[in-house]
Amino acid sequence: MKTRIKELRARYDLTQEELAEKVGVRRETIVFLEKGKYNPSLKLAHDVAKVLNSKIEEVFIFEEQ
Repeated sequence: MKTRIKELRARYDLTQEELAEKVGVRRETIVFLEKGKYNPSLKLAHDVAKVLNSKIEEVFIFEEQ
């Protein structure tokens, strides 16, 4: 899975820590999300997208295997 979290965070001038606080997770979770090493729950994906004023499918790019 690829994400645009880092790019969108920059657009809103948010640090990983600030985004993590807004969605109720640890900063490390945001790090793993940005690296594509963690598949978020639907709720977390929704919360991240909402904070970044985007749709889930604009933030998370799910690749077919």
